[in-house]
Amino acid sequence: MQPTTNSETSREHHPAAVFLRGMAMGAADIVPGVSGGTIAFITGIYFRLLEAISATPVAFVRNLLKGDVAGFWRSVDGTFLVCLLAGVLTSIVSLASLITWLLDTHPVLIWSFFFGLIVASVWQVGQQVRRVTPVLLIPLACGIVFAWWVTTLPASELAPTGIAFLGAGALAICAMILPGISGSFLLLIIGMYAPVLAAIKSVELAHLGLFAAGCLIGLLSVARLITLAFRHFHDTVLALLTGFMVGALSKVWPWQKTLSWRTNSAGEQVAVSQSPVGPETWASLYGQDPQILMAITMAIAGLVVVLALEWFGRISARRHQNVAP
Repeated sequence: MQPTTNSETSREHHPAAVFLRGMAMGAADIVPGVSGGTIAFITGIYFRLLEAISATPVAFVRNLLKGDVAGFWRSVDGTFLVCLLAGVLTSIVSLASLITWLLDTHPVLIWSFFFGLIVASVWQVGQQVRRVTPVLLIPLACGIVFAWWVTTLPASELAPTGIAFLGAGALAICAMILPGISGSFLLLIIGMYAPVLAAIKSVELAHLGLFAAGCLIGLLSVARLITLAFRHFHDTVLALLTGFMVGALSKVWPWQKTLSWRTNSAGEQVAVSQSPVGPETWASLYGQDPQILMAITMAIAGLVVVLALEWFGRISARRHQNVAP
């Protein structure tokens, strides 16, 4: 039996709605610290996405290799996947430069917005636990510790070779499909975030093709495993994912103290490791306005966005239920 959430009570979604969800996922995946999987979860398409991906290998052998294209399309929920992927790609291509610019020019406000997004997502994912028991504190704590540890890892720099793009795609997509784990942040840690973003901006088809191939390999290898985990250990997995998001909050805290720097391949100084500090401490360190009031406003805006997405998912599911035969 396929696991479901409160916001995912219907299999059918309008293609336009799926496309918009894809755009939201793509925008989230660009930002280090924010997970597209979280967006999929709170908008009610997460388990449908896992089911479609998991069905692909079997459908390829059972239908496509035998020439049954229509059967293959139905088995993998083709219209849903194409609309979602189109939204993700549209968002990444159109918003990559904008989000990079905003993070450079208004870092406190943008990170405040993402902080609000994740706080609201913690609540939304956590409330999907079916039976709250003390034993769930164990996976919750493990998730918090693991995510916090990942955020403390210093950034490195790989040579942007073809193999690096292939491996980066597999690693990133495995993280992106998990609520609470940011694929773009893992790319940042291994030093492939800037090369991948540059390849997107410059439309480097060879590198993008290898990255996409890595994503495909990662998707097909991990989606089935996640589906089985949810099916047999639903509440434990949700507690773990909630912990991931709580532990990752330190990475998206708006006021960060840079502990060390390095010079990248372009000769630019970039932060290697950072530590969250209070706004007043940050202001004294860097001599800038911490913009506390605006930061709080942006965090509230992030909360509202997540709540609105969740509300939209519920309304959409109810409408489909009402029109179902």
